[in-house]
Amino acid sequence: MRKRVCENSTNDQLKTTKELMKKTFLIMICVLTLSSAVPAGRYRPLANEGKNGLYVKSIEQVLRLEEDEVDLATAALIISENWSDLVHGRRHLSALDDMALEIRDRLDKEHLGMDYQAIAVINKYLFDELGFESIPEANDPNDLFLHTVLDKKRGYCLSLSILYLSIGERLGLPLYGVVAPGHFFIRYDDKQVRFNIETTSKGGNAPDEHYIDKFKVPEGDNESIYMKNLNKIQTLGCFFNNLGNVYEDIGNTDSALLALERAVEINPTLSESRSNLANIYLKTGRVQEAISEYLAALSINPNDAKTYNNLGNAYTQQGLLNKAIPQYQQSLALEPNFIDAYKNLALAYCKERSFMPAITQLKQAVSLEPKDASLYSQIGDVYSQMENYEEAISQYKKALQIKQDLIETYCSLAFCYNKLGLADDEIQAYESALAIKPDFLPALINLGNAYFGKQNYDAAIEQYEKAVQIKPDESMFYYNLGSAYSNKQLYEQAVAAYLKAVEIEPDIGDAHFGLAFGFYQLKKYELAYKHIKIAQELGVNVTEDQLNAIKSRLK
Repeated sequence: MRKRVCENSTNDQLKTTKELMKKTFLIMICVLTLSSAVPAGRYRPLANEGKNGLYVKSIEQVLRLEEDEVDLATAALIISENWSDLVHGRRHLSALDDMALEIRDRLDKEHLGMDYQAIAVINKYLFDELGFESIPEANDPNDLFLHTVLDKKRGYCLSLSILYLSIGERLGLPLYGVVAPGHFFIRYDDKQVRFNIETTSKGGNAPDEHYIDKFKVPEGDNESIYMKNLNKIQTLGCFFNNLGNVYEDIGNTDSALLALERAVEINPTLSESRSNLANIYLKTGRVQEAISEYLAALSINPNDAKTYNNLGNAYTQQGLLNKAIPQYQQSLALEPNFIDAYKNLALAYCKERSFMPAITQLKQAVSLEPKDASLYSQIGDVYSQMENYEEAISQYKKALQIKQDLIETYCSLAFCYNKLGLADDEIQAYESALAIKPDFLPALINLGNAYFGKQNYDAAIEQYEKAVQIKPDESMFYYNLGSAYSNKQLYEQAVAAYLKAVEIEPDIGDAHFGLAFGFYQLKKYELAYKHIKIAQELGVNVTEDQLNAIKSRLK
């Protein structure tokens, strides 16, 4: 209540004053009674009350705010709503407010200040009482989002930190997000007291040196974002980086691209954002842009083995093997157990036809991962390119002993059997592939070809028919089918198949030649002559005897 300044009193005024005092006393009793029903401190506004960031409707509006007007929780929950139409993210704001009020009540009751002393109270409340816990790996895309953390009481380093920071901003605590390569944590820093808070360890703390050593923070770069107090926009930039990866995981490349471009725009010195953006560029065929982003990422963090490996992949796509190979080698120098880098380096050597160095790299990988079936299969591929089919077969069999459902490996095995003239083994290998995936077209066609080679035309026709049912717009499937029918002397069926082939692709000279032969057998000599001439024009070797045989039948 505001004080009133009274003028000189009269007797009447004294009487009135006594009555007013009685009324005032009654009002005070009522106020005290009512206030006793409200938990201590709850009538005070939270520290974020009135911020413009509480009332925005889109991320675009968030990013136009001044940094001190951003409400991190509101921004994170808007992103949740964009993730799924089923999520009503901002309904969770009241839960965050209630959590902050509960923590503030406890601080009041324990006579603790709204300063570093609050951290122990927050940790006990969040992790011990409410049971929030960390997950070791972010395998579920939903674990990134604040609404999921609140609903399931689980998250990983970034998502748990967003929760912690959201409560901190409601209490007015000087909490900041901090990023290290591949990790995110929180720092309390009021300019006098400073310490780190690890949300994946129930709010425990560790010195800066722990993060620098464990996550290989690049040294001597004051321009880097790493290990610095982030403002809320920069924290959102880290969130956009992870959001891009989440969208990429579910195959939404456009949204992934938008999120990662925002991440790079906000935090241009966050190496991960540039590397992840480069991955999208590489996937979508923007190879030169990918290379630029990879190089920018490595200029920020030269300790990132995965980025060297991916840069090697980009150079390989451009055919620049002389640039790709050093990138793979540098990747392995930084991370000697990086199996993908061994595989990619071996592929690059094979493209150079340097087969023995490729095998050396793959055998080194096998020594690290002896149960990795793909390594044996790749070694088999190298031996197959060297035309050492016996050794290739041996390696493929090792792969299949470890993992029996490798369709491509069965097909590669069948190819080697074909080269060695082992038709029965070839057929068995293709049938094994088709037992796993009955509609696998390469196996269907090659199995048909294997039966064709053994003159088992009925079995060949069965495979070709399956193939054309799966892919009815492939001309060569019809050509193979026509050839099988022709060898069975079923000329009407052969002609129908050949006609379908040339309908799809008119320039198949061999199909026109097959038509000429089929029409000849069906005594349709004019059509036979028409198609043998087309075949000749398309470069098929047509003899004079063949032409004359048809001409002699023309009336």
